[in-house]
Amino acid sequence: MNIVNSDNEWGKLKEIIVGRIPNNYLIPVTKKIPFTRDDLKLIQKCSQEVFPKKMLNQSQKELENLCKILRSHGAKVLRPKEDHVGKIYSTPYYHSIGEVVYNARDLVLIVGNKIIECPSQEKYRLFETFGYYEIFQNYFKNGSNWISAPKPTIKKDNLINIKKGKKKFQKLLNNEITFEAANILKLGKDLLYLVSRSGNLLGAKWLQSVVGDKYKVHLTEGIYGGSHIDSTIMALRPGLVLMNGSRVNKQNCPKLLKSWEKIYFNDIIETPKRVIDFHNKVRKKNYLVFKKKGLISDINHIASPWIGMNFLSIDKNTIIIDEIQTKLIKLLEKLKFNVIPIKFSNSYFLKGGLHCCTLDTVRKG
Repeated sequence: MNIVNSDNEWGKLKEIIVGRIPNNYLIPVTKKIPFTRDDLKLIQKCSQEVFPKKMLNQSQKELENLCKILRSHGAKVLRPKEDHVGKIYSTPYYHSIGEVVYNARDLVLIVGNKIIECPSQEKYRLFETFGYYEIFQNYFKNGSNWISAPKPTIKKDNLINIKKGKKKFQKLLNNEITFEAANILKLGKDLLYLVSRSGNLLGAKWLQSVVGDKYKVHLTEGIYGGSHIDSTIMALRPGLVLMNGSRVNKQNCPKLLKSWEKIYFNDIIETPKRVIDFHNKVRKKNYLVFKKKGLISDINHIASPWIGMNFLSIDKNTIIIDEIQTKLIKLLEKLKFNVIPIKFSNSYFLKGGLHCCTLDTVRKG
């Protein structure tokens, strides 16, 4: 195992972490007071409906196929541990059942030779990175730097609901250092940091203090308030970026990208009907059941259609992408990329595409 080394999205992939899906996926839940036995029985029952066995088996097979493709292109594939998944934990301020180790990129940022654990705004993600510790310890022993941001206490609600006209959204307060790694796009010595409901200004300030003078953290705000940057801007290769045309335009495009060639893409494939139907019939119903019992979850939401822009680059010429994104595939092929379409059925429910569920730890060039 090498020292971690990754500061862009397009270098030749040498080592990568691919997330896992458990055999029994418990819905991440938070509660202000301790869980009761009835709570746990309800969570187990609802979880089997929201994440049925067939869905989990399918996702596991598709992740294994992704691993196979990555290995065939010369990448070493690492997988996280799951022994902490689904366990109950408490802080002085709340009680929770934690998230699984599927979205490997969400909470860990690799910058140069540094492993940076990032402090999520979500209470149920407090100990999620434990699943990667064995991997990180090996990298640390080989000379990598490993640092963890201060854990936010989240004594009170850190997200406030805002309504502007017909639009409803959440804003992350700037009262604690809070950001997720997937809010950052790595562009060499420049790190583009999205200020959104999953990243605040204090988070950017802390990150700059950690990466030092070698890297520059650039803020972008107002292009997307929902969550991560990798459904809005993706770097294809040096000097070329793909933009979500429904969010980014010439007026709000980050100044950092002024000299880059920009492709404004609008033809993402809409969320499949089967996904919307399952969400409306199953997920929303269980969300309301939880809500009545004082159980806080996020199963009333699924990823937007733009999860389809969440692809993974093996190198500056090769991209792995969800096979249903036929229009984006044609565009990338027109740009002379070698495109590898693969089946990735449940990214809307798992809230993570091919970029989200992987974490490149070593890239060359």
